[in-house]
Amino acid sequence: MFCCGFMWKSGGEDLQGFYPVRPECQADVPRTRFKSRAGKTLSARRWHAAFTEDGHLDMEKVLRRIQRGGIHPSIKGAVWEFLLGCYDPDSTFQERNKLRNRRREQYGAWKEECKKMVPVIGSGKFVTMAVVLENGKPIEESSVENQGWVVKNTVTDERVLQWMLSLHQIGLDVARTDRYLSFYENTSNQSKLWDVLAIYTWLNLDIGYVQGMNDICSPMIILFDNEADAFWCFERAMRRLRENFRATATSMGVQTQLGVLSQVIKTVDPRLHQHLEDLDGGEYLFAIRMLMVLFRREFSFLDALYLWEMMWAMEYNPNMFATYEELENRNNAAEDPKLLKRYGKFERKYVNSGRNEQHRNTLAVFVVASVLQTKNKRLLKEAKGLDDVVQILGDIAGNLDAKKACKEALKIHEKFLKKANRQ
Repeated sequence: MFCCGFMWKSGGEDLQGFYPVRPECQADVPRTRFKSRAGKTLSARRWHAAFTEDGHLDMEKVLRRIQRGGIHPSIKGAVWEFLLGCYDPDSTFQERNKLRNRRREQYGAWKEECKKMVPVIGSGKFVTMAVVLENGKPIEESSVENQGWVVKNTVTDERVLQWMLSLHQIGLDVARTDRYLSFYENTSNQSKLWDVLAIYTWLNLDIGYVQGMNDICSPMIILFDNEADAFWCFERAMRRLRENFRATATSMGVQTQLGVLSQVIKTVDPRLHQHLEDLDGGEYLFAIRMLMVLFRREFSFLDALYLWEMMWAMEYNPNMFATYEELENRNNAAEDPKLLKRYGKFERKYVNSGRNEQHRNTLAVFVVASVLQTKNKRLLKEAKGLDDVVQILGDIAGNLDAKKACKEALKIHEKFLKKANRQ
């Protein structure tokens, strides 16, 4: 993991050194609020102590600690692999090592497959100019911008053509991704991000590449030294988010979550909802960015990661690994109430209510609702149009507390369930 030395300061540990910001960008990035706090944050010592001798993980303890104070940067990657369902907490060290090696081999095979079509992959470089026209014909003048490589023959395979048409857009987005971080001053790190996104796109052409995926993938590249491990963590994160990125000629998948947000605000704050309706903002399109990239623009880098892991811990379902791996053995909380403690706070409420399939993985929606609630008075008083709404919400960058936002989201969720049950 990319990190450097750290020191203790009054009120918590100073963690900025784990993700250094380029000196010339210091004044332009949101300030970081998160600090590691003894007795609350999941530390490396607590993390290692949560494993049995053969490697079984006490997920209940881990979730409780994360929900209290997040994860120390030195172990984020390892913990995220469990939070996102890469590994089963009931597995052993040996079983996980076998699975990790198998996945690394699989990623290597996919990378070789892509490299045969586009030799720039795995070269430590990436492309930023279109390599083919929409009719599949090569663009010879792209050579200089694309590291001297050009497509030599007309591409006739529709699947390959669809993929190649996206590669330069991925490259353009990679060049802009988290460029204020010192980590991305190194072109080889940018190329890793491009490689992972390009390979993911090749494997998921039903959705393809959509701007915003780069913001979700970037932290994985920073947290994991091994590119294959970063890929699998990103792939699991996208299992939760991919439908948001699915687009048709007339709609985007994220509109489903916007519909839930509209329903939530209409239920818990009808006056604000009506005001937004009057401003032609009832579809809540101004919240698209927050949901698509999970608040990356509203928080500093470290605070955004803190928010993500808080949400993932609260949404944690112990059946996630079995579901992703298409295994038959699942935990049934209805048959064994003790298993409920292995669910995150947010997910547990749906399991308890018997409606655990409804609004799955929508804590982010309630976090947006909590943001709207904090700006309720300003929105009602000052917003005369959608531009005002966007500006008021834009002012929150660097001024939000991730833990407080999650706490308020849970309160709004509780309020929503109670009111919805009465209707």
